[in-house]
Amino acid sequence: MVDSKQGQQEQATVLGVGVGDEMYRLIEELYPICRSITGNGVRETLRAVHRLLPIEVYEVASGTQVFDWTVPKEWNIREAYIETLQGERIVDFAHHNLHVLNYSTPIDRDVGLEELKGHLFSLPDHPDWIPYRTSYYNENWGFCLTDNQLRTLNDDAYHVRIDSDLSDGSLTYAEYLIPGESAEEVLISCHICHPSLCNDNLSGIALATYLARELEQRTNRYSYRFVFIPGTIGSITWLCRNQARARNIVHGLVVVCVGDDGPFSYKKSRQGDAEIDRMVLNVLSHRDQPFKEIDFYPYGYDERQYCSPGFNLAVGSLSRSSHGDFPQYHTSADDLTLVSASNLQASLDAYLEVAEGLEGNRTYVNLAPNCEPQLGKRGLYGAVGAQGEPLDTMTILWVLNLSDGSHSVLDIAERAGLAVAEVQAAARALCESGLLAEHSA
Repeated sequence: MVDSKQGQQEQATVLGVGVGDEMYRLIEELYPICRSITGNGVRETLRAVHRLLPIEVYEVASGTQVFDWTVPKEWNIREAYIETLQGERIVDFAHHNLHVLNYSTPIDRDVGLEELKGHLFSLPDHPDWIPYRTSYYNENWGFCLTDNQLRTLNDDAYHVRIDSDLSDGSLTYAEYLIPGESAEEVLISCHICHPSLCNDNLSGIALATYLARELEQRTNRYSYRFVFIPGTIGSITWLCRNQARARNIVHGLVVVCVGDDGPFSYKKSRQGDAEIDRMVLNVLSHRDQPFKEIDFYPYGYDERQYCSPGFNLAVGSLSRSSHGDFPQYHTSADDLTLVSASNLQASLDAYLEVAEGLEGNRTYVNLAPNCEPQLGKRGLYGAVGAQGEPLDTMTILWVLNLSDGSHSVLDIAERAGLAVAEVQAAARALCESGLLAEHSA
């Protein structure tokens, strides 16, 4: 095991292409920061994102009521360790952020071994890994350590020090809105609260940041709202403060675990058959790779808050390995070696494909509906689309047949067993030839 922040960065190898390398470098920069649901680590993380995106940062005071919850006290930490009474450090927060129970209250005294063991957490099945544990809403102190370290504790007592503050402050989150032609919004949400966990947390921040950088360069039909929030309490706070604005959200995705080499997974929204659910599943089913479809369940990441019955937003979660479904989940093994630039790039490509699908999911009407129009004289047999790919004649015929003003591009793609992108390419060609026009509701 590499029990140091610097050692893990030196051990990691960056492999990938294109913007994936930039995403990986952002993860490298953010990896050493100790984050939590509040505190200076969150602010430092958002300052790094702000250099890449003009995000708006918000502070919500401790004690603020947000639905059934209360914004907690702010937590910051400077130092923490367990040492022998002779001064030999056994566990040191300076070596890894996960060594401290997140949100630990301060302590500085000698502790008997039996009492100390009641405040220690390890993973016997993975004796070289440090677990990630929290105590957000139950004041406590503790340390996380490898099981191998735990086995070395044989002295009668140890000195324990946690130099932390738990006091009135605020919860910090950020937003970035890319205005589109419509006030209807696509929500992209990621959590920013985990310390030194690369796949679960940092990969989502990196993808959301670079997805926004790509979409801000385009002319978009929808507006795109990017939300960078601490998990659970962050989405609850955002929804409480934005109840009217939330009504503009028509599609949404929670971005998590997008940097590992697991197959794509999609957890559907509470609605189950929302346009975003159908669009993501269409994209994944035509990527010639296995993927996992997961029905909604009221646990996991912030999709469960967006999908709560009072809001019931069409928000799913597109990831690679899903919640808790990889052995490194919430351990020190979720480090810089678990994610790669190439996997980040592929995940970004999938998100862009979904966005392009949503943007182009129009409804059309056939302007020559009486029998098949003659395609040859319009140059549509063997034609090439905008991306240089040949247009399939059967796809063109499906689009013409179902473009009656009541079938969207996604409807046609599902009926014909085609990729949305193929149907969109055919629809563009038919519009250019004068055979198709967008239907105005």
